[in-house]
Amino acid sequence: MVILSPIAERRDIGQGLPRFREVSFTGHFPIATLSLSDSDIPLEVTLEAFNPFIPFNEKDSSIPVAIFFFRLKNIGDEPVSATIFGNLTNIIGYPEEAGGDINEVREGPGIRGLYLSTTKFQPDSPRYGSMALATTWPNSAVWTRWKDDRLGKFWDSITSSDEFPPESGDSNTGTVAASLRLEPGGSASIPFMISWHFPIFEHYWSGKEPKATWKNYYATVWKDAWHVALYVASNLDRLWEETRLFHDTLFASTLPVHVLDAISSQLSTLKTNTCLRLEDGTFYGFEGCSNNSGCCEGSCTHVWNYAQALPYLFPNLQRSMLDAHLTHSVEEDGFMAFRMPLPLGTRAKPTFHPAADGQMGMVLQVYRHWLVSGDEAWLRKTWPTVKKILEFAWKYWDADKDGVMEGMQHNTYDIEFYGPNTMTGSLYLAALRAASELALHLGEEDKAREYAELSRKGSKWCDENLFNGEYYEQRVEPEAHEKWPDPYRWLAMRHGKDDRFKDWPKWQFGGGCLSDQMIGQWHSHILGLGYLYDPEKVHKALESIFRYNWRPTLWDHPSLLRVYALNDEAGLILCTWPKGGRPGYPVIYTDEVWCGIEYQVASHMIYEGMIEEGLSLVMGTRRRHRGDRRNPWDEFECGHHYARSMASYALLLALSGFGYSAPEKRIAFSPKIFQDEFRVFFSVASGWGLYTQKIWRGEENSA
Repeated sequence: MVILSPIAERRDIGQGLPRFREVSFTGHFPIATLSLSDSDIPLEVTLEAFNPFIPFNEKDSSIPVAIFFFRLKNIGDEPVSATIFGNLTNIIGYPEEAGGDINEVREGPGIRGLYLSTTKFQPDSPRYGSMALATTWPNSAVWTRWKDDRLGKFWDSITSSDEFPPESGDSNTGTVAASLRLEPGGSASIPFMISWHFPIFEHYWSGKEPKATWKNYYATVWKDAWHVALYVASNLDRLWEETRLFHDTLFASTLPVHVLDAISSQLSTLKTNTCLRLEDGTFYGFEGCSNNSGCCEGSCTHVWNYAQALPYLFPNLQRSMLDAHLTHSVEEDGFMAFRMPLPLGTRAKPTFHPAADGQMGMVLQVYRHWLVSGDEAWLRKTWPTVKKILEFAWKYWDADKDGVMEGMQHNTYDIEFYGPNTMTGSLYLAALRAASELALHLGEEDKAREYAELSRKGSKWCDENLFNGEYYEQRVEPEAHEKWPDPYRWLAMRHGKDDRFKDWPKWQFGGGCLSDQMIGQWHSHILGLGYLYDPEKVHKALESIFRYNWRPTLWDHPSLLRVYALNDEAGLILCTWPKGGRPGYPVIYTDEVWCGIEYQVASHMIYEGMIEEGLSLVMGTRRRHRGDRRNPWDEFECGHHYARSMASYALLLALSGFGYSAPEKRIAFSPKIFQDEFRVFFSVASGWGLYTQKIWRGEENSA
């Protein structure tokens, strides 16, 4: 007997129930597999759990459902009878006071189950909703309410009598049971599903009353949780087969095990509360999520810049995020709010600094979608806004228009850089390079030359003035805020008017070795834009990052703000000062280890031929999240399931040497490892599949 029992009372969730003596767990997202065995039980039991994850199929990949296949095989010499019990508690409206909950039996074509709803809340309330626990197994029964809420009483009821369902009571927990009889050698697969439907999403973080509300996207497709269950039941085989096909294709790749683990595990972020779809289907993301809320709203551009999975697996969703930003977050002069406001349609206002890295990254995201999709009409519609957000730099960050950002640059470290640096500066150069390519395609040759020349000038200046022989430094310019003329000077002067910042500029890195110093070059490699700086200097900078910032263990490393890696664990420190001169107030998160930046640097190292070093970083990250220390599917930063970690998908791009241009009808692979026999998953807007390469060398291998 297998118990599936999400009961709210944590001290009574079945810790003391009899259980199988052996269990193995394989977590290959999007499928989790548990194998159960016990020498006293003549059954092999396997549980395969998943939620549909099918590239390009946004509807089915957005179904609010968890699906469980219990696969039983009789390995004994006698027939075996077995029952699987699934239990579900009506928690709708929790933690409001009890009352108003409805538990009832529902049946439909080939499906039977428990439907949970409420009369306490109206349909326009964020606490209104429904849940369902159902099975398509023909020999099933439903117990709408336990006699009381004690798990012990439930156990007594199902073990002391052959009758099911037992007597009902006043508990808000119910059960669905599926029974079967297996002859020796016989096997069966019993499906269960838990679906949910909470149609109203509340703008709970706005601080305003009344709070704005809107529908979750799935509520525009399915009317309640039972409707979801009916849809899943009628499409169950297809949903499983298509999800399994994606899984099998991804894991057929001959990438190292820890690389596949990094890529697949972080795809799960798309299925967490970090992400949601708005009423019209627009994809929206927090940076991460806490136990009860999203962390840092607004599809934050400088965090989602790192995420590489969504644009290749679900390009339509990526485009919806881009469209929302470009429509609602950009002022007429190109000022871009890096957090998109909600409800959708609300225009962002310049009440905080624009993010230099996020804004330049938006240009690169548009270019990437153009390469992935080749959508000419979309590009022409988008292009005027892209020019605005790029050329905004000429008014404020690069006011002297020399290809170098000197002005105050807000960035993903939640601070402002004052003066030239290659963290924000490389993104600027990459954005200029990408915009030059777009302008050339659209017939704006003068603009193309202007952008290209500016990128060339900035590159030359940084190579000559910021490279210290080992890596690129920051030239700190305290007066950088003065380069911000009206109407936004008040934003730039904001810190200068605050007594807390009388010694400013604080939070700079100056002569430090910043792990993120080549992020624009990383984007440039992914997008086929070439080198932004002298290739030898780029390579040397990455060698220095590995030498100075990578620690095989962290026993002697002090991290006094947030601790994401420690003791015998390995990690890439955000910034170090190998030549001395650490500022009294360095980059605020400088001593931390961020998984997303580890993946960004690791995949960049692979592009540069530093295979061993790059893979070492990945191994360090995944060993920290191997299950016994941290959740393998929760790489956290500012919140759980942090979006930046979806930079891990770039490992696939780098190791396969993947290149693609839909406009040019060109796809390319240049594997960095296992060239003689290489396989890799790939995905672009027109399709996905498996690339296979075999090389026969010499006569002895010619057959």
